Amino acid sequence: MTDKKNFDSDFCGSLPLHHINSIQDYGYLLIVDKNLNIIQLSENVAQLTGKRTDELINNPLADFIQQQDVLKIVGLLQKGLAKRVPLYLHFREQQGTNLFLALLHVEADYIIIELEKQEESLNRSFADVYQEIKYISTAIDQADSVQEVCNIAIHELRKLAGFDGILMYQFDSDWNGTVIAEEKDERLDRYLGQTFPASDVPKQARKMYLKNPYRLIANRDYEAIRLYPVINPVTNAFIDLSDCNLRGVAKVHLEYMKNMKVKASMSIRVIYNETLWGLISCHHVEPKYLSYELCSIFEWLSEVISTRISLIINKQDYINIKQIQEKRVALADQIYAHDDIAAGLLRDDSSDILQLFNASGVFIRVNGRSETKGNIPDKTDLYNLMQWLESRNLNTIYSTSSLADVYEDAAEYSTIVSGVLFIPIAQATGDFLVCFRPEAIRNIEWGGDPNQAINFTADGKKYHPRTSFELWKQTVEQQALPWTKNELEVAESLRSFLFEFTIKQAQQ
Repeated sequence: MTDKKNFDSDFCGSLPLHHINSIQDYGYLLIVDKNLNIIQLSENVAQLTGKRTDELINNPLADFIQQQDVLKIVGLLQKGLAKRVPLYLHFREQQGTNLFLALLHVEADYIIIELEKQEESLNRSFADVYQEIKYISTAIDQADSVQEVCNIAIHELRKLAGFDGILMYQFDSDWNGTVIAEEKDERLDRYLGQTFPASDVPKQARKMYLKNPYRLIANRDYEAIRLYPVINPVTNAFIDLSDCNLRGVAKVHLEYMKNMKVKASMSIRVIYNETLWGLISCHHVEPKYLSYELCSIFEWLSEVISTRISLIINKQDYINIKQIQEKRVALADQIYAHDDIAAGLLRDDSSDILQLFNASGVFIRVNGRSETKGNIPDKTDLYNLMQWLESRNLNTIYSTSSLADVYEDAAEYSTIVSGVLFIPIAQATGDFLVCFRPEAIRNIEWGGDPNQAINFTADGKKYHPRTSFELWKQTVEQQALPWTKNELEVAESLRSFLFEFTIKQAQQ
Protein backbone atom coordinates (compact mmCIF):
# COMPACT_ATOMS: atom_id res chain seq x y z
CA MET A 1 0.00 0.00 0.00
CA THR A 2 1.33 3.45 -0.88
CA ASP A 3 1.30 5.97 1.96
CA LYS A 4 -0.85 8.90 0.91
CA LYS A 5 0.11 12.41 1.93
CA ASN A 6 -2.45 14.10 4.14
CA PHE A 7 -2.68 17.49 2.43
CA ASP A 8 -6.12 17.93 4.00
CA SER A 9 -4.51 18.25 7.42
CA ASP A 10 -0.94 19.27 6.70
CA PHE A 11 -1.54 22.15 4.32
CA CYS A 12 -4.95 22.72 2.77
CA GLY A 13 -6.66 22.52 6.14
CA SER A 14 -4.83 25.62 7.33
CA LEU A 15 -5.69 27.97 4.45
CA PRO A 16 -7.85 30.90 5.74
CA LEU A 17 -10.68 30.60 3.21
CA HIS A 18 -13.04 32.69 5.35
CA HIS A 19 -10.61 35.63 5.41
CA ILE A 20 -10.25 35.94 1.64
CA ASN A 21 -11.02 39.71 1.95
CA SER A 22 -12.53 40.07 -1.52
CA ILE A 23 -15.80 39.22 -3.25
CA GLN A 24 -16.90 37.89 -6.64
CA ASP A 25 -17.92 40.53 -9.13
CA TYR A 26 -21.58 39.61 -9.62
CA GLY A 27 -22.60 41.50 -6.48
CA TYR A 28 -21.77 44.20 -3.96
CA LEU A 29 -20.96 44.18 -0.27
CA LEU A 30 -21.73 46.68 2.48
CA ILE A 31 -20.76 46.42 6.13
CA VAL A 32 -22.66 48.75 8.45
CA ASP A 33 -22.57 49.31 12.19
CA LYS A 34 -25.60 48.87 14.42
CA ASN A 35 -26.64 52.45 13.63
CA LEU A 36 -26.68 51.51 9.93
CA ASN A 37 -23.66 53.65 9.05
CA ILE A 38 -21.31 52.28 6.38
CA ILE A 39 -17.96 51.22 7.89
CA GLN A 40 -16.62 48.97 5.10
CA LEU A 41 -17.63 48.10 1.55
CA SER A 42 -16.59 46.44 -1.66
CA GLU A 43 -14.86 48.85 -4.00
CA ASN A 44 -17.42 48.36 -6.79
CA VAL A 45 -20.08 50.13 -4.70
CA ALA A 46 -18.40 53.35 -5.81
CA GLN A 47 -19.53 52.60 -9.38
CA LEU A 48 -23.15 52.63 -8.22
CA THR A 49 -23.00 55.89 -6.30
CA GLY A 50 -20.56 57.98 -8.30
CA LYS A 51 -18.66 58.74 -5.09
CA ARG A 52 -15.13 57.70 -4.21
CA THR A 53 -14.87 54.68 -1.95
CA ASP A 54 -13.36 56.67 0.91
CA GLU A 55 -16.19 59.23 0.67
CA LEU A 56 -18.76 56.53 1.37
CA ILE A 57 -17.27 55.50 4.73
CA ASN A 58 -19.38 56.64 7.72
CA ASN A 59 -22.27 57.64 5.48
CA PRO A 60 -25.72 56.48 6.68
CA LEU A 61 -27.13 53.60 4.69
CA ALA A 62 -30.32 55.68 4.58
CA ASP A 63 -28.60 57.99 2.06
CA PHE A 64 -28.69 55.18 -0.50
CA ILE A 65 -31.89 53.21 0.14
CA GLN A 66 -35.52 54.24 0.50
CA GLN A 67 -36.87 55.09 3.95
CA GLN A 68 -39.31 52.20 3.82
CA ASP A 69 -36.36 49.84 3.31
CA VAL A 70 -34.55 51.33 6.30
CA LEU A 71 -37.63 50.66 8.43
CA LYS A 72 -37.75 47.14 7.03
CA ILE A 73 -34.17 46.46 8.16
CA VAL A 74 -34.82 47.96 11.60
CA GLY A 75 -37.88 45.75 11.96
CA LEU A 76 -35.91 42.62 11.07
CA LEU A 77 -33.22 43.52 13.60
CA GLN A 78 -35.84 44.02 16.31
CA LYS A 79 -37.20 40.55 15.61
CA GLY A 80 -33.75 39.10 16.30
CA LEU A 81 -33.26 37.61 12.84
CA ALA A 82 -29.56 37.12 12.19
CA LYS A 83 -28.27 34.80 9.46
CA ARG A 84 -28.89 35.00 5.71
CA VAL A 85 -32.00 37.16 6.01
CA PRO A 86 -33.28 37.98 2.48
CA LEU A 87 -35.12 41.16 1.54
CA TYR A 88 -35.47 43.52 -1.40
CA LEU A 89 -33.90 46.99 -1.24
CA HIS A 90 -34.34 49.94 -3.59
CA PHE A 91 -30.81 51.29 -3.92
CA ARG A 92 -30.22 54.81 -5.22
CA GLU A 93 -27.70 54.80 -8.04
CA GLN A 94 -26.32 57.52 -10.28
CA GLN A 95 -28.96 56.77 -12.91
CA GLY A 96 -31.91 56.44 -10.54
CA THR A 97 -33.17 53.72 -8.19
CA ASN A 98 -32.79 50.01 -8.88
CA LEU A 99 -34.05 46.92 -7.13
CA PHE A 100 -31.50 44.77 -5.32
CA LEU A 101 -31.80 41.47 -3.52
CA ALA A 102 -30.09 41.85 -0.16
CA LEU A 103 -28.88 39.18 2.26
CA LEU A 104 -28.33 40.38 5.82
CA HIS A 105 -25.83 38.70 8.15
CA VAL A 106 -26.14 40.20 11.62
CA GLU A 107 -22.94 39.84 13.63
CA ALA A 108 -22.25 40.99 17.19
CA ASP A 109 -20.88 44.44 16.26
CA TYR A 110 -21.81 44.95 12.62
CA ILE A 111 -24.09 43.85 9.81
CA ILE A 112 -22.92 42.42 6.47
CA ILE A 113 -25.22 43.19 3.53
CA GLU A 114 -24.80 41.32 0.25
CA LEU A 115 -26.41 42.98 -2.76
CA GLU A 116 -27.33 41.52 -6.15
CA LYS A 117 -29.23 43.43 -8.84
CA GLN A 118 -32.72 42.17 -9.58
CA GLU A 119 -35.13 42.53 -12.45
CA GLU A 120 -38.58 43.21 -11.03
CA SER A 121 -40.23 41.56 -14.00
CA LEU A 122 -38.45 38.30 -13.16
CA ASN A 123 -39.82 38.04 -9.63
CA ARG A 124 -42.17 35.08 -9.46
CA SER A 125 -44.82 34.14 -6.94
CA PHE A 126 -44.23 31.49 -4.31
CA ALA A 127 -46.82 29.32 -6.05
CA ASP A 128 -44.78 29.36 -9.28
CA VAL A 129 -41.62 28.37 -7.43
CA TYR A 130 -43.41 25.73 -5.38
CA GLN A 131 -44.88 24.07 -8.45
CA GLU A 132 -41.41 23.94 -10.00
CA ILE A 133 -39.94 21.89 -7.19
CA LYS A 134 -43.00 19.93 -6.07
CA TYR A 135 -42.39 17.13 -8.55
CA ILE A 136 -38.69 16.88 -7.64
CA SER A 137 -39.28 16.72 -3.90
CA THR A 138 -42.07 14.16 -4.36
CA ALA A 139 -39.84 11.92 -6.50
CA ILE A 140 -37.03 12.12 -3.94
CA ASP A 141 -39.41 11.35 -1.06
CA GLN A 142 -40.57 8.20 -2.86
CA ALA A 143 -37.04 6.85 -3.43
CA ASP A 144 -36.32 3.61 -1.55
CA SER A 145 -32.51 3.65 -1.57
CA VAL A 146 -29.71 6.15 -1.16
CA GLN A 147 -28.55 5.43 -4.71
CA GLU A 148 -32.01 6.14 -6.09
CA VAL A 149 -32.14 9.46 -4.19
CA CYS A 150 -28.76 10.43 -5.66
CA ASN A 151 -29.73 9.52 -9.20
CA ILE A 152 -33.01 11.45 -9.04
CA ALA A 153 -31.36 14.44 -7.38
CA ILE A 154 -28.63 15.02 -9.95
CA HIS A 155 -30.96 14.41 -12.88
CA GLU A 156 -33.61 16.86 -11.68
CA LEU A 157 -31.15 19.52 -10.52
CA ARG A 158 -29.41 19.43 -13.87
CA LYS A 159 -32.73 19.74 -15.68
CA LEU A 160 -33.75 22.61 -13.39
CA ALA A 161 -30.58 24.70 -13.71
CA GLY A 162 -29.09 23.53 -17.01
CA PHE A 163 -25.59 22.71 -15.81
CA ASP A 164 -23.36 20.85 -18.27
CA GLY A 165 -22.65 18.24 -15.63
CA ILE A 166 -23.57 17.26 -12.09
CA LEU A 167 -22.08 14.63 -9.83
CA MET A 168 -22.62 13.59 -6.25
CA TYR A 169 -19.92 12.24 -4.04
CA GLN A 170 -20.01 10.74 -0.57
CA PHE A 171 -17.32 11.27 2.05
CA ASP A 172 -15.64 8.35 3.79
CA SER A 173 -14.23 8.33 7.33
CA ASP A 174 -11.04 10.03 6.09
CA TRP A 175 -13.05 12.69 4.16
CA ASN A 176 -12.11 11.35 0.75
CA GLY A 177 -15.07 11.71 -1.60
CA THR A 178 -16.23 8.92 -3.93
CA VAL A 179 -18.47 9.78 -6.88
CA ILE A 180 -21.67 7.73 -6.49
CA ALA A 181 -23.87 9.41 -9.13
CA GLU A 182 -23.08 11.43 -12.25
CA GLU A 183 -24.76 12.98 -15.27
CA LYS A 184 -22.72 15.01 -17.80
CA ASP A 185 -22.47 15.92 -21.44
CA GLU A 186 -19.63 14.72 -23.66
CA ARG A 187 -17.37 17.75 -23.00
CA LEU A 188 -16.75 16.83 -19.37
CA ASP A 189 -14.71 13.90 -18.10
CA ARG A 190 -16.45 11.05 -16.31
CA TYR A 191 -15.58 10.24 -12.69
CA LEU A 192 -18.27 7.78 -11.58
CA GLY A 193 -16.79 5.36 -9.05
CA GLN A 194 -13.61 7.38 -8.63
CA THR A 195 -12.39 8.83 -5.34
CA PHE A 196 -11.07 12.33 -4.77
CA PRO A 197 -8.70 13.10 -1.87
CA ALA A 198 -9.89 15.00 1.20
CA SER A 199 -7.73 17.98 0.26
CA ASP A 200 -10.09 18.70 -2.66
CA VAL A 201 -12.62 19.85 -0.04
CA PRO A 202 -10.34 20.61 2.93
CA LYS A 203 -11.62 20.67 6.50
CA GLN A 204 -12.20 24.43 6.77
CA ALA A 205 -14.25 24.32 3.54
CA ARG A 206 -16.28 21.41 4.92
CA LYS A 207 -16.88 23.41 8.07
CA MET A 208 -18.30 26.29 6.04
CA TYR A 209 -20.72 23.94 4.30
CA LEU A 210 -22.27 23.33 7.72
CA LYS A 211 -23.15 27.04 7.72
CA ASN A 212 -23.94 27.55 4.05
CA PRO A 213 -26.09 25.12 2.02
CA TYR A 214 -24.42 25.99 -1.27
CA ARG A 215 -21.42 27.67 -2.87
CA LEU A 216 -21.69 29.37 -6.27
CA ILE A 217 -18.70 30.37 -8.37
CA ALA A 218 -20.31 32.01 -11.40
CA ASN A 219 -17.11 32.65 -13.36
CA ARG A 220 -13.65 31.40 -12.50
CA ASP A 221 -12.22 34.37 -14.46
CA TYR A 222 -14.08 36.92 -12.36
CA GLU A 223 -12.47 40.17 -11.29
CA ALA A 224 -11.84 39.99 -7.54
CA ILE A 225 -13.37 43.05 -5.86
CA ARG A 226 -11.41 44.17 -2.82
CA LEU A 227 -12.87 45.54 0.39
CA TYR A 228 -12.25 49.06 1.63
CA PRO A 229 -10.79 49.61 4.10
CA VAL A 230 -8.78 46.40 4.03
CA ILE A 231 -9.00 46.02 7.81
CA ASN A 232 -12.42 46.00 9.40
CA PRO A 233 -12.49 49.00 11.79
CA VAL A 234 -14.47 47.08 14.43
CA THR A 235 -12.41 43.89 14.64
CA ASN A 236 -9.10 45.40 13.46
CA ALA A 237 -8.66 42.29 11.30
CA PHE A 238 -9.78 40.83 7.97
CA ILE A 239 -13.53 40.41 8.09
CA ASP A 240 -14.95 36.89 8.35
CA LEU A 241 -16.94 36.23 5.16
CA SER A 242 -17.80 32.61 5.98
CA ASP A 243 -21.55 33.15 5.62
CA CYS A 244 -21.41 35.21 2.41
CA ASN A 245 -22.42 33.88 -1.00
CA LEU A 246 -20.23 36.54 -2.63
CA ARG A 247 -17.10 35.52 -0.75
CA GLY A 248 -14.07 35.48 -3.04
CA VAL A 249 -12.40 32.27 -4.15
CA ALA A 250 -8.91 31.08 -3.28
CA LYS A 251 -6.60 31.18 -6.32
CA VAL A 252 -5.68 27.53 -5.88
CA HIS A 253 -9.34 26.56 -6.29
CA LEU A 254 -9.74 28.70 -9.40
CA GLU A 255 -6.71 26.93 -10.84
CA TYR A 256 -8.29 23.61 -9.85
CA MET A 257 -11.42 24.57 -11.82
CA LYS A 258 -9.28 25.47 -14.82
CA ASN A 259 -7.58 22.08 -14.67
CA MET A 260 -11.05 20.48 -14.63
CA LYS A 261 -11.94 22.55 -17.72
CA VAL A 262 -14.94 24.29 -16.14
CA LYS A 263 -15.62 28.00 -15.75
CA ALA A 264 -18.54 27.84 -13.32
CA SER A 265 -19.36 25.57 -10.43
CA MET A 266 -21.90 25.17 -7.69
CA SER A 267 -21.75 22.81 -4.74
CA ILE A 268 -24.73 21.81 -2.61
CA ARG A 269 -24.32 20.11 0.74
CA VAL A 270 -25.89 16.84 1.90
CA ILE A 271 -26.15 16.54 5.69
CA TYR A 272 -26.58 13.43 7.82
CA ASN A 273 -26.65 13.56 11.63
CA GLU A 274 -25.48 17.19 11.57
CA THR A 275 -22.36 16.09 9.66
CA LEU A 276 -21.40 16.71 6.05
CA TRP A 277 -22.28 13.39 4.39
CA GLY A 278 -21.59 14.42 0.80
CA LEU A 279 -21.71 17.13 -1.84
CA ILE A 280 -23.54 17.64 -5.09
CA SER A 281 -21.08 19.31 -7.45
CA CYS A 282 -22.38 21.16 -10.52
CA HIS A 283 -20.07 22.16 -13.38
CA HIS A 284 -20.47 24.36 -16.44
CA VAL A 285 -18.03 24.81 -19.30
CA GLU A 286 -18.87 28.51 -19.65
CA PRO A 287 -19.63 31.14 -16.97
CA LYS A 288 -23.06 30.60 -15.40
CA TYR A 289 -24.87 32.87 -12.97
CA LEU A 290 -27.82 31.58 -10.95
CA SER A 291 -30.40 33.94 -9.50
CA TYR A 292 -30.96 33.99 -5.77
CA GLU A 293 -34.37 32.45 -6.39
CA LEU A 294 -32.84 29.45 -8.14
CA CYS A 295 -30.13 29.19 -5.48
CA SER A 296 -32.89 29.17 -2.87
CA ILE A 297 -34.57 26.28 -4.68
CA PHE A 298 -31.27 24.41 -4.55
CA GLU A 299 -31.03 25.22 -0.84
CA TRP A 300 -34.52 23.85 -0.27
CA LEU A 301 -33.79 20.71 -2.25
CA SER A 302 -30.58 20.24 -0.27
CA GLU A 303 -32.76 19.86 2.81
CA VAL A 304 -35.15 17.50 0.99
CA ILE A 305 -32.26 15.33 -0.23
CA SER A 306 -30.54 15.31 3.16
CA THR A 307 -33.76 14.40 4.96
CA ARG A 308 -34.56 11.50 2.62
CA ILE A 309 -31.03 10.09 2.73
CA SER A 310 -31.05 10.36 6.53
CA LEU A 311 -34.38 8.52 6.78
CA ILE A 312 -33.15 5.69 4.54
CA ILE A 313 -29.84 5.33 6.41
CA ASN A 314 -31.56 5.44 9.80
CA LYS A 315 -34.10 2.83 8.73
CA GLN A 316 -31.34 0.47 7.58
CA ASP A 317 -29.39 1.25 10.74
CA TYR A 318 -32.42 0.30 12.84
CA ILE A 319 -32.75 -3.01 10.99
CA ASN A 320 -29.03 -3.74 11.50
CA ILE A 321 -29.20 -2.88 15.20
CA LYS A 322 -32.26 -5.08 15.67
CA GLN A 323 -30.58 -8.03 13.97
CA ILE A 324 -27.33 -7.77 15.89
CA GLN A 325 -29.17 -7.32 19.20
CA GLU A 326 -31.21 -10.45 18.50
CA LYS A 327 -27.97 -12.36 17.93
CA ARG A 328 -26.51 -11.03 21.20
CA VAL A 329 -29.61 -12.09 23.14
CA ALA A 330 -29.39 -15.56 21.58
CA LEU A 331 -25.76 -15.84 22.72
CA ALA A 332 -26.72 -14.81 26.25
CA ASP A 333 -29.39 -17.53 26.29
CA GLN A 334 -26.80 -20.09 25.12
CA ILE A 335 -24.39 -19.04 27.86
CA TYR A 336 -27.11 -19.47 30.48
CA ALA A 337 -28.11 -22.83 28.97
CA HIS A 338 -24.52 -24.17 29.10
CA ASP A 339 -23.67 -22.24 32.28
CA ASP A 340 -20.36 -21.59 30.54
CA ILE A 341 -19.11 -18.55 28.60
CA ALA A 342 -16.89 -20.38 26.09
CA ALA A 343 -19.48 -23.07 25.38
CA GLY A 344 -22.24 -20.52 24.94
CA LEU A 345 -20.20 -18.36 22.56
CA LEU A 346 -18.65 -21.15 20.46
CA ARG A 347 -20.80 -24.31 20.34
CA ASP A 348 -23.63 -23.33 17.98
CA ASP A 349 -22.23 -22.69 14.48
CA SER A 350 -25.43 -20.95 13.35
CA SER A 351 -25.44 -18.60 16.33
CA ASP A 352 -21.93 -18.15 17.68
CA ILE A 353 -19.77 -15.12 18.35
CA LEU A 354 -18.29 -15.31 14.84
CA GLN A 355 -21.78 -14.77 13.44
CA LEU A 356 -22.42 -11.91 15.87
CA PHE A 357 -19.38 -9.89 14.81
CA ASN A 358 -18.90 -11.14 11.25
CA ALA A 359 -15.52 -12.45 12.38
CA SER A 360 -13.36 -15.20 10.91
CA GLY A 361 -11.74 -16.34 14.15
CA VAL A 362 -11.88 -15.89 17.91
CA PHE A 363 -9.70 -16.48 20.98
CA ILE A 364 -11.35 -16.74 24.42
CA ARG A 365 -9.66 -16.98 27.80
CA VAL A 366 -11.91 -17.49 30.84
CA ASN A 367 -11.03 -18.93 34.25
CA GLY A 368 -7.52 -19.81 33.09
CA ARG A 369 -8.85 -21.85 30.16
CA SER A 370 -8.28 -20.82 26.54
CA GLU A 371 -10.34 -21.82 23.52
CA THR A 372 -10.28 -20.83 19.86
CA LYS A 373 -12.50 -21.16 16.83
CA GLY A 374 -12.15 -20.31 13.16
CA ASN A 375 -9.07 -18.95 11.39
CA ILE A 376 -6.38 -17.78 13.79
CA PRO A 377 -2.59 -17.21 13.61
CA ASP A 378 -0.31 -20.14 14.41
CA LYS A 379 0.49 -20.93 18.04
CA THR A 380 3.58 -18.72 18.39
CA ASP A 381 2.09 -15.72 16.56
CA LEU A 382 -1.14 -16.03 18.54
CA TYR A 383 0.76 -16.16 21.84
CA ASN A 384 2.81 -13.08 20.95
CA LEU A 385 -0.29 -11.18 19.80
CA MET A 386 -2.09 -11.99 23.07
CA GLN A 387 0.97 -10.85 25.03
CA TRP A 388 0.97 -7.58 23.11
CA LEU A 389 -2.72 -7.01 23.76
CA GLU A 390 -2.36 -7.79 27.47
CA SER A 391 0.60 -5.41 27.74
CA ARG A 392 -1.71 -2.56 26.81
CA ASN A 393 -3.70 -3.04 30.05
CA LEU A 394 -6.98 -2.61 28.21
CA ASN A 395 -10.04 -2.31 30.43
CA THR A 396 -12.36 -1.10 27.68
CA ILE A 397 -13.28 -2.27 24.19
CA TYR A 398 -10.41 -1.94 21.72
CA SER A 399 -10.67 -2.33 17.96
CA THR A 400 -8.57 -1.79 14.87
CA SER A 401 -9.05 -2.69 11.23
CA SER A 402 -5.33 -2.14 10.48
CA LEU A 403 -3.50 -4.29 13.02
CA ALA A 404 -0.18 -4.17 11.15
CA ASP A 405 -0.14 -0.38 11.54
CA VAL A 406 0.02 -0.68 15.34
CA TYR A 407 1.65 -4.11 15.72
CA GLU A 408 4.30 -4.70 13.05
CA ASP A 409 4.56 -8.48 13.51
CA ALA A 410 0.96 -8.82 12.32
CA ALA A 411 2.05 -7.91 8.78
CA GLU A 412 3.32 -11.49 8.38
CA TYR A 413 -0.17 -12.98 8.81
CA SER A 414 -2.38 -10.11 7.64
CA THR A 415 -4.28 -12.45 5.30
CA ILE A 416 -5.57 -14.21 8.44
CA VAL A 417 -5.73 -11.29 10.87
CA SER A 418 -5.84 -7.63 9.89
CA GLY A 419 -8.74 -6.63 12.15
CA VAL A 420 -8.98 -7.14 15.92
CA LEU A 421 -11.85 -6.59 18.36
CA PHE A 422 -10.68 -6.99 21.98
CA ILE A 423 -13.39 -7.39 24.63
CA PRO A 424 -12.13 -7.46 28.24
CA ILE A 425 -14.30 -9.54 30.58
CA ALA A 426 -12.53 -9.23 33.93
CA GLN A 427 -9.17 -7.50 34.00
CA ALA A 428 -8.36 -8.70 37.51
CA THR A 429 -8.47 -12.36 36.43
CA GLY A 430 -7.16 -11.78 32.91
CA ASP A 431 -10.37 -12.95 31.24
CA PHE A 432 -11.01 -11.63 27.74
CA LEU A 433 -11.98 -12.54 24.20
CA VAL A 434 -10.59 -11.38 20.86
CA CYS A 435 -12.35 -11.54 17.49
CA PHE A 436 -10.35 -11.53 14.25
CA ARG A 437 -11.05 -10.38 10.72
CA PRO A 438 -8.91 -11.20 7.68
CA GLU A 439 -7.40 -8.81 5.19
CA ALA A 440 -9.94 -7.35 2.75
CA ILE A 441 -7.95 -6.05 -0.22
CA ARG A 442 -9.50 -2.94 -1.77
CA ASN A 443 -8.77 -1.35 -5.10
CA ILE A 444 -9.36 2.41 -5.06
CA GLU A 445 -9.71 4.32 -8.30
CA TRP A 446 -8.58 7.87 -7.59
CA GLY A 447 -9.45 10.85 -9.76
CA GLY A 448 -5.78 11.74 -10.14
CA ASP A 449 -2.79 10.79 -7.99
CA PRO A 450 -3.73 11.76 -4.38
CA ASN A 451 -0.04 12.24 -3.60
CA GLN A 452 0.05 15.02 -6.19
CA ALA A 453 -3.07 16.83 -4.93
CA ILE A 454 -0.90 19.87 -4.14
CA ASN A 455 2.36 20.67 -5.91
CA PHE A 456 4.79 23.19 -4.46
CA THR A 457 7.26 25.29 -6.42
CA ALA A 458 10.98 24.67 -5.89
CA ASP A 459 11.25 27.46 -3.28
CA GLY A 460 8.27 26.05 -1.37
CA LYS A 461 6.51 29.43 -1.33
CA LYS A 462 3.86 28.83 -3.98
CA TYR A 463 1.61 25.89 -4.64
CA HIS A 464 -0.65 24.57 -7.39
CA PRO A 465 -3.35 21.88 -7.55
CA ARG A 466 -2.76 18.76 -9.59
CA THR A 467 -3.12 19.18 -13.33
CA SER A 468 -4.27 15.64 -14.07
CA PHE A 469 -7.47 13.87 -13.03
CA GLU A 470 -6.63 10.73 -14.94
CA LEU A 471 -7.47 7.43 -13.26
CA TRP A 472 -4.86 6.49 -10.63
CA LYS A 473 -5.27 3.05 -9.07
CA GLN A 474 -4.25 2.09 -5.56
CA THR A 475 -4.36 -1.30 -3.88
CA VAL A 476 -5.03 -1.15 -0.14
CA GLU A 477 -3.67 -4.16 1.74
CA GLN A 478 -3.32 -5.26 5.37
CA GLN A 479 -6.71 -3.81 6.25
CA ALA A 480 -9.86 -5.61 7.33
CA LEU A 481 -13.45 -4.48 7.02
CA PRO A 482 -13.94 -1.83 9.70
CA TRP A 483 -15.84 -2.60 12.90
CA THR A 484 -19.09 -0.66 12.70
CA LYS A 485 -20.52 1.64 15.36
CA ASN A 486 -23.36 -0.83 15.96
CA GLU A 487 -20.91 -3.71 16.39
CA LEU A 488 -18.83 -1.76 18.91
CA GLU A 489 -21.95 -0.82 20.88
CA VAL A 490 -23.03 -4.47 21.01
CA ALA A 491 -19.48 -5.45 22.00
CA GLU A 492 -19.74 -3.11 24.98
CA SER A 493 -23.14 -4.56 25.87
CA LEU A 494 -21.72 -8.09 25.63
CA ARG A 495 -18.74 -7.10 27.79
CA SER A 496 -21.06 -5.90 30.56
CA PHE A 497 -23.12 -9.09 30.39
CA LEU A 498 -20.05 -11.35 30.51
CA PHE A 499 -18.61 -9.44 33.46
CA GLU A 500 -21.88 -9.78 35.41
CA PHE A 501 -22.09 -13.48 34.51
CA THR A 502 -18.59 -14.19 35.85
CA ILE A 503 -19.44 -12.41 39.12
CA LYS A 504 -22.61 -14.51 39.55
CA GLN A 505 -20.62 -17.66 38.86
CA ALA A 506 -18.01 -16.67 41.46
CA GLN A 507 -20.75 -16.09 44.05
CA GLN A 508 -22.29 -19.53 43.53
